[in-house]
Amino acid sequence: MRFVAVIVFVFCCLHLYGVRGEDKPIQTFVIPHSHMDVGWVYTIQESMHAYASNVYTSVTEELSKAKDRRFIAVEQEFFRLWWDSVASDSHKKQVRQLVKEGRLEFIIGGQVMHDEAVTDLDDEILQMTEGHGFLYQTFGVRPRFSWHVDPFGASSTTPVLFALAGFNAHLISRIDYDLKDSMQKNKKLQFVWRGSPSLKAKQEIFTHTMDQFSYCTPSYLPFSNRSGFYWNGVALFPDPPKDGIYPNMSLPVTKETVQAYAKTMVGNIKQRAAWFRTNHVLWPWGCDKQFYNSSVQFNNMDPLMKYINQNSKEFGVTLQYATLSEYFQAIHQSNLTWEVRGSEDFLPYSVDTYQAMTGFYASRNVLKGVARQASSQLHAAETLFTRYRISFPDGPVAKDWALDKLRALRWAVSEVQHHDGITGTESPKVADMYLQHLTQAMMGVEELLAALFLLPHHLPSSLDMHFHRKGDHQSLEQHVIIYNPLAWNVTTIINITVAFPSAAIFDDDGQPVPAQIQRSARSNATYDLFVMVELGGLQYRKYLIKFSETPCSGTYKCGQTYEAEGVLFERRSVKDGMKTGRWLLPVLNECYKLMFDQDTNLLHSITYLEEKREVKMTQDFWEYDANGDVQAGPISDNYFFSTNYSAERAYKAVEMEIIPGKIVTEIRQYFYREEGDEDYAYSITTRVPECFGTRVLCHRLEQTYSLGPLLLNTEVVLRTSSSLNNNKTLYTDDNGYQMVKRTYRKFASNTVARNYFPMVRTAYLEDDLSRLVLLSDRAHGVSSQVNGQLQVMLHRRLWNNMPWNLGYNLTLNDSSVARPTLWMMLGSISATSKLYQREAIELQHRPIIMPIDQPQKPWLETEPKSSSPVRSVVLPPNLHLLSLSIPGWNYSSNHDVHLSHIHSVGKDLHSEPDYDRVLLRIMHIFEEGEDPELSKPVTINLKDALRGIGEVRVLEERSLTGTWNISSLQRWKWKTADNLEKKNGWCQKCEGEDFTVTISPKEIRTFFVHFSATKF
Repeated sequence: MRFVAVIVFVFCCLHLYGVRGEDKPIQTFVIPHSHMDVGWVYTIQESMHAYASNVYTSVTEELSKAKDRRFIAVEQEFFRLWWDSVASDSHKKQVRQLVKEGRLEFIIGGQVMHDEAVTDLDDEILQMTEGHGFLYQTFGVRPRFSWHVDPFGASSTTPVLFALAGFNAHLISRIDYDLKDSMQKNKKLQFVWRGSPSLKAKQEIFTHTMDQFSYCTPSYLPFSNRSGFYWNGVALFPDPPKDGIYPNMSLPVTKETVQAYAKTMVGNIKQRAAWFRTNHVLWPWGCDKQFYNSSVQFNNMDPLMKYINQNSKEFGVTLQYATLSEYFQAIHQSNLTWEVRGSEDFLPYSVDTYQAMTGFYASRNVLKGVARQASSQLHAAETLFTRYRISFPDGPVAKDWALDKLRALRWAVSEVQHHDGITGTESPKVADMYLQHLTQAMMGVEELLAALFLLPHHLPSSLDMHFHRKGDHQSLEQHVIIYNPLAWNVTTIINITVAFPSAAIFDDDGQPVPAQIQRSARSNATYDLFVMVELGGLQYRKYLIKFSETPCSGTYKCGQTYEAEGVLFERRSVKDGMKTGRWLLPVLNECYKLMFDQDTNLLHSITYLEEKREVKMTQDFWEYDANGDVQAGPISDNYFFSTNYSAERAYKAVEMEIIPGKIVTEIRQYFYREEGDEDYAYSITTRVPECFGTRVLCHRLEQTYSLGPLLLNTEVVLRTSSSLNNNKTLYTDDNGYQMVKRTYRKFASNTVARNYFPMVRTAYLEDDLSRLVLLSDRAHGVSSQVNGQLQVMLHRRLWNNMPWNLGYNLTLNDSSVARPTLWMMLGSISATSKLYQREAIELQHRPIIMPIDQPQKPWLETEPKSSSPVRSVVLPPNLHLLSLSIPGWNYSSNHDVHLSHIHSVGKDLHSEPDYDRVLLRIMHIFEEGEDPELSKPVTINLKDALRGIGEVRVLEERSLTGTWNISSLQRWKWKTADNLEKKNGWCQKCEGEDFTVTISPKEIRTFFVHFSATKF
């Protein structure tokens, strides 16, 4: 995505710094590229047809004509589609040769150029792993550099992940306009970034920030009204022109124009050179949707570069086509000492005084939610299929069919991580495309889960049961499987939506299970069945539900199910200055006492009982009234949040219903826009666990909200106001990996919007005594505009009359109903520090609930079931099983052997997937010094830890995406003033008999695991 800015060229005298000599010409690296958005305005299919296929076809042909030409390929999704469905055998042969020679270079190598603000760690790693696996299997190459030129702000997690993947350097572009201006003037656009405060120099990476011209060639030509250096013009949709003539094609380079072109290009190069310390200039040649006619591009740039090089003494500049690696190699060889940047990120991002790109943190809430649900389902299916393959390699679930289902969901989840995908900044038809791809792939994986659970295995399992019908007088029954996808033992409360008012539930041993049933918060026609379940790590169990259409009449009939009924409180009007707090209603569990104000039906306070500390607290909905008229001032749209006013209360009356229970007590609050409205505008459903004396953790308050359809040009926030003295400072997570302190700042303009930050999993505010934590099931924007207050922007619906937005249908007229979930915790800093990381993961990876039949007349078992429960896999509480999957990529772990195989074949490889190699990732979820015990390094024997899955035979440590053996990965070292020790600290003994590893705070360790064949 590109925002065009009018740039005035400043032809200033060249002043040389650092290693630059007065008579030494500037060495310019011209890097041809095409920015190809995997989505945004046009669907994948539309882009492939209109230009993307032509990019790779024409680039391949043109690079093959001249040895000095270069090109960098970034997003893998378009390339893989071209490779699989468009490229001829001749093209594939040419590509292999170009890659081997280093003239076609794959940069980043992920499926997409992922967003950095609202993406989750799991999904960033996934999309990069998918792209890297394809590239390594197909070409034997492993990307070493990034090109993150278009994400809207830069996270400090991204450089850590790129370092773990083996990258030597990182490139970013979109940072605050005023910060970039300062960095340019002070020659600080390049630095060594230590993105993790725990890993420090071990995973640092050299980072290049693009200057004000960013990734596009300057478009202004003083001698022409056409765009500069874009000789192939502008891509046409839906069809390429048959005559090859595109709009806005630059003037060709001729004897008459070459000098004017040369002066323009050299002037821009010299302007850029003044902002960097070395004698090297990165000159990106390209922009959005370029090089679909590479012939006309190179045939004009070739003579222009030749002319400048022939007159290099006069111009003071030399030019060469280059890949990104050639540029960074020159910088590395300069041997300068670089400044160090700590774990601070570059979020939020403002393009100017009035435009802050903080709106997209909340744009398309539903898409953000579905993307995370798909990711969670994928994780569960990956772990379950891996267990199945190890335990039942010859089982009836076809391995190729299963892998196809997983790969389809991997592709869809990877695709939506694009920086104009999960951000919600795309057109409606592209949003629909993402949702379609996600939901279709999720349906396929549901089929896979059903097969893995239900088809008979090699040995009888607890699910292999044979039945015959009982008499017709019996009530209906339904069987449900619950799977815990985490490698921790979990005791939790799940919710099953049912159609009957009474139910009893039994586990696979026939024992009654504590449960509660009540009328659903979502529909008067259904009921919520809350069930307390205990599951081992990576373990599933089967439950039997017996339904009744009449209320329970005895303990045996209902088992341990409590039928809860609600108490409805009178609707109360809410206005400023009214008397409150006269009648308070308590709701208690072992952790909290929540007080609700019957004057307003709003939350009044929460006391966390362990320390008997009361925190005043209210929660309600407020709205920002967005401007949609460009003539009236800055607007809010998909990207931008802009307001000159504080939010206003979004309701005038509140209704409340409380359903006391023995499993949960549920508080339902309904917010009405007008006192007499029949339908509510917003709602909060709060569930307080009531399991006294059980292992269910009582500190988790689960809240679900309902918002929408919104009024047009409305941005809705959940406002939690407390008595905490946080000085308007809050903490939010970078991609679910680490927390970043967010200090409130005052700006001349747009202060409200510039103090919004992305929340992917976690946000909290604190004072000296207490901490209030919110955990989320999807990304939102958060802010603390007032002391003690936490705003969460949950939903937006906007329209504006900006021609650019109207032309691309980017006005965000989102009329959907959003139902996000937040978990809330309150307690001391030490107590919440032990909990919030794990709780955030448990929210992301809640147990999978799979009904395996419809309610029907009962069946009677005729053969005894086998009592062989699935063995659990349990890691220590500070280690998280980040990945357990069978990637399927087929390549030798020995790089030389793999290269030899590729080069000996010399054509497209159709390798059978490798079903025996397991990819394992384990992450230490605590920061250094965060907790006296849980922040310590953990030594673990992985053979013992994984015994519940199978017998580990070989364990080999790999880079983050699996393409490097850690023992052979050598990343460039960069000189810094502090000269900290930069050892990787990897395990060196993993392939022998010793399977013991020590994992330090915030480390992510990746392994290939081979298990011994299962024998029966």
